[in-house]
Amino acid sequence: MIDPLEWVSIALGGLQSKLWTALPGIIQSFDASAMACVVQPAIQALVRDESGALTSVDLPLLLDCPAQFPAGGGCTLTFPVKPGDECLVVFSSRCIDAWWQSGGIQAQAELRMHDLSDGFALLGFRSQPRVIGAISTTSAQLRSDDGSTFIEVSPDGPVAITAPGGLTINADVTVIGQVHTTGDLVSGTVSVQHHTHPDAQGGNTGEPNA
Repeated sequence: MIDPLEWVSIALGGLQSKLWTALPGIIQSFDASAMACVVQPAIQALVRDESGALTSVDLPLLLDCPAQFPAGGGCTLTFPVKPGDECLVVFSSRCIDAWWQSGGIQAQAELRMHDLSDGFALLGFRSQPRVIGAISTTSAQLRSDDGSTFIEVSPDGPVAITAPGGLTINADVTVIGQVHTTGDLVSGTVSVQHHTHPDAQGGNTGEPNA
């Protein structure tokens, strides 16, 4: 005869197996216009076959997972989301369908709880084979994964920009303070280092002295 406490443990385990909290996942596709992605859970489920043996099977694709970008106060930090990116899917404790469609405060469209249908994709989590190298331990960086391009802010140093591909500013620029450059400065077609001026003799003044 099975102990009643064992029956309770079995029942609770069955309920717990249907309660989804969070899972690592792999992005399959991203809809930028909807800010939503399709995610393949990266942890398999165990299914018992007719013989009683347990088999690992892929969980179904998670559709229309809202993707999280850091945001607040009318400003948002966005970045491209590509298939193969890893993420953490967090499951709402209640159905999100009505909120997802209309925003604001909504009634529950269905009474499901902790369901695979109600996932949010939090981007940036990485498994060990996909960790990025050269993480700065002294400054904040907005960077490419390979570390070749970055904007760096540190508590005791200047803001640094490293961009092998160049830097384009599409705006009027006001500088309060001095500008130092180790290379030439060109305005239109006029070089600061190599420009000349006509002189009274019909020649030119020559290039500026260093």
